[in-house]
Amino acid sequence: MPDHEAPTPSEHVDAVVVGSGFGGSVTAYRLAEAGLSVVLLERGRPYPPGSFARTPAELGRAFWDPAAGLYGLFDIRSFRRFDSVVASGLGGGSLVYANVLLRKDEHWFVDEQPLPGGGYESWPVSRADLDPHYDAVERMLGATPYPLDRPPYTRTPKTHAMREAADTLGLDFQLPPLAVSFAPAPGADPEPGLPIDEPAYGNLHGTTRRTCRLCGECNLGCNEGAKNSLDHTYLSAARHHGADLRTHHEARAIRPLPRGGYAVDYMRYDPNSTGRGVGHGGPPTVDTIGCDRLVLAAGTYGTSTLLLRSRRHLPGLSPALGTRFSPNGDLLALLVRAGRGGHPRPLEPSRGPVITAAIRLPDELDGPGATGRGGYLEDGGYPAFVDWLAEGAHLPRHLSRGLRFALGRILANATRAPDTHLSRAVSELVGQGLLSSTSIPLLGMGRDIPDGVLRLRDGRLDVDWSTATSAAYFDRLRETMRQVADVLGTRYVENPLWYRKRVVSVHPVGGAPMAHRAEDGVCDPYGEVHGHPGLYVADGAALPGPVGTNPSLTIAALADRMSTHLLENHSATRARRSVNLPPTATAYRDSTSLTFTERMLGFYTPGARNPGTAGTTENSACPAQRISVRLTVTIDDADDFLDEPGHQARVDGWIDSPGLGGRRPIQRGSCRMFSPDDAADGRTLTYQLHFTDAENRPHTLTGRKELTGGTPLSLWPETTILPFRLLDGHIRSREEPRATVVGAGRLRISVTDFLHQLTTFRTTGPRGAAALDRFGRFFLGRLWHFYGPKARCPGGRRS
Repeated sequence: MPDHEAPTPSEHVDAVVVGSGFGGSVTAYRLAEAGLSVVLLERGRPYPPGSFARTPAELGRAFWDPAAGLYGLFDIRSFRRFDSVVASGLGGGSLVYANVLLRKDEHWFVDEQPLPGGGYESWPVSRADLDPHYDAVERMLGATPYPLDRPPYTRTPKTHAMREAADTLGLDFQLPPLAVSFAPAPGADPEPGLPIDEPAYGNLHGTTRRTCRLCGECNLGCNEGAKNSLDHTYLSAARHHGADLRTHHEARAIRPLPRGGYAVDYMRYDPNSTGRGVGHGGPPTVDTIGCDRLVLAAGTYGTSTLLLRSRRHLPGLSPALGTRFSPNGDLLALLVRAGRGGHPRPLEPSRGPVITAAIRLPDELDGPGATGRGGYLEDGGYPAFVDWLAEGAHLPRHLSRGLRFALGRILANATRAPDTHLSRAVSELVGQGLLSSTSIPLLGMGRDIPDGVLRLRDGRLDVDWSTATSAAYFDRLRETMRQVADVLGTRYVENPLWYRKRVVSVHPVGGAPMAHRAEDGVCDPYGEVHGHPGLYVADGAALPGPVGTNPSLTIAALADRMSTHLLENHSATRARRSVNLPPTATAYRDSTSLTFTERMLGFYTPGARNPGTAGTTENSACPAQRISVRLTVTIDDADDFLDEPGHQARVDGWIDSPGLGGRRPIQRGSCRMFSPDDAADGRTLTYQLHFTDAENRPHTLTGRKELTGGTPLSLWPETTILPFRLLDGHIRSREEPRATVVGAGRLRISVTDFLHQLTTFRTTGPRGAAALDRFGRFFLGRLWHFYGPKARCPGGRRS
C-alpha cells in the first residue's frame, strides 16, 4: 500500500502489544499495572477449561489456517529442512507447552562464540541480569517441581526411570519447576482434582479450575485448568488492571506515525459468521490502531514476518533482521518395550504431566572436563487415548487376538459349553497394553548452531536452516538417548523424519536478535529496536541463539526486564519526546549511541564509613570482603550527552561479592562524567548503582573518582581507582548526606582490564565514527586540561 494511502488510526493508546505468549502477556500486565492504556492483539481465541479439543471431530478443526476456514489452536508449518508447531490462542504457547520453567544455564550466555559460517553468537545479557526477573516470573506462574515424594505422585514410573538413567550415566538429574497447580493453594498439600483458589486478580474465563489429575494432556490444552498458563495468570492480571485483550485480531503491518509513535494495521476475524459457509467464517475486517509504544510479541515467526513485511516503512532496521534463527536443538525420539530380566517394565507415559524430569548434558562452556555443546533430555508423555492408538497401530498382534477370540466364541456355541464367563476371553482380546505402557517419548533440546535465516518469498515466510552445521550436537544428543535406552532396557526408535535429516521444532527462536550494536542485532539488550524508539521485540525472535533448555521462562524474564526498563528508564522519555516531533519529522530521532564495558576488582569492609581506610584484607572485627563489578556504560544519544552539562550515561551490569549474596544485577545505574552537579570545576567521575542483596534488601553503591589535576604521575591511580560507599536503600544523589552507610571500600581497574576496555567501545547509528571521535576529544581533553603541562603566570601561579 503506498504511503499516501496508509489508513489513519481509528484510535490511539499508550501501548499496543501484538501477541499473548510469554513476552506479550508479561508486557501487557506490567504496562497495565503501571497505569498505561494497553491494547493486546491476539489472532486466536480464548480457551477456558473444558474447551480444548478431544474428540476426532474437534481435533480435526483444531488447526490454524484462516484461508481454509480454520481458526484453531495448532499452527503447523513445514519449511524446506524442518517442520514446526506453534500455537494460536489467548495465552499463546503456554496453552500447549509442557509447563517447564528452567533457567538458561549461567555459562551458556556466550560472548562472541564463533559460528561455523562466520560471525558470532553473543548474548548481551547475563544470568545475573535475568535472575531477579526469573524470580518474578516463577512467582507469578507458580513454579513448583513435580511432587514425586508424595502419594499418589510417587507412582510415576517414567520419572523414576529418568532418575535411574541419569545416575547410571553420571549425568545431572532434576525435577524441573513446572507451571502446574498440584495443590489447591500455595502451601497446601498436593492432591489431584481439587478446586483451585483464585488469586486476587481473578480469572478472565470465570471457570473453576482443578488441580492436576495426572492425565498427560498438557500439550493438547488442559481441560482441568491445572496448568498455570498465561490466560490464568498474567493475562487475567492484565485485564484486572485495565488491559483491553482483543482476540481474533491479527496484526498485518506496522509503520511509524508522522508525529511519533506507531500504527498497526490488523485483520479482525469472525469465525462464527456463515459468510463463506458453515464453520468457515465471514471475510475479515481491516482496521488500524495507533500507539506511543509498540511491543511485538507474536512469536518468532509472527514477529519476524511483521518486521520483514514492514521493512520499507522502517528503513533504519538492522541488516541482522532475519538472522540467528535456531530451533533450540529440538529432537524427538521414542524408547519402546522397556524390560528387565526378561520381564516388561512399565513406564506409563500417560500418567503425570507431559514432562516431569530433566537430564542435563554438560557443555564445553561449563569448565574443564566437558566437550561439545550441551543440552537437556526430558521425559515425554501423552493422553491415555493415545495408548489405544499405539496398541491399535500394532495391528498383526491385534488381529491374532481378535481371531482367537472369535474362534473361541464359535467353538463354545457349537459345543454348547456351559461356561458363560467371558472375562478371561475379553481380557485376552484387549491384551496387556505392553507396547504403550512400556514406551515413552524422549525429548531433546540444547545449544545447536543459530545460523538460520528467515526471509519472505512471494510474501510467505521461509527459513533457510539445516542440521548440517549442528551435526556434532545432534549426533551427541542421539547417542545419549541411545545410552538412556540401554539403561532402561528399551529399544531406541529414531524419529522417522531424521532419516531425511529433518527435525520438528516447537521452540523456534531468533530472527530479530538482540545485540549492543545495530550491525549485529535488530534490538538492544532491553528489546528496543535500534533506531526506532518506542518499538520493542519481546518474544523468542529477540533471542540471539538457543536457550539450551525450554525457552519460555527466559522469554518471559526478558520481557519483564524490558518492561522495567521501559517504565523506569530512558525509553519512556524518548518515546514521549518522539510524540512531540513536528508533522514533517520522521518517527524516530537520527541519533547515535555509544557503549563501552569496564571491569573493576577490589575489597570493601562492612560497617566502614571511610573508603580511604576500608577495603583491605587486614584482620578486623569485620573482615574485608572481595567485590567485583562489570559495568556496561551506555550513552543513548552522543550529541545530547556531550551538549548537556550533566554528561550522564546509563549503567547496566552486575556487582559480585560473597557478602552481598554473590552476583547481583544492577537494577538502575548512572555515571556522570565531569559534571558541574558533582563538583563546580567538573573534576569528578561519579557512579551510582542500585541493586538488591540476596535477601532482596535494596542498596546503593556510590563512588567518585576525584581528579586532583596534580602531576601526570597521578593520572593513572586517580582514573583507575574508585573509592566507594555502600548505602542502605536505593538512594538518590541529593539523599546521600542523610543515608545510612553500611560499608566502604575501593575498586580498581587493572592494566589488563583497561586494555580490554579499550576494545569494547561500540557505536550504533548513522555517525558512529564521528560520535566516537567527539567523545574521545571530550574525555581526553578534560584529562589534558587537568593533568597536562600548565603555563606559569607571573608570580608563579599556573594558568
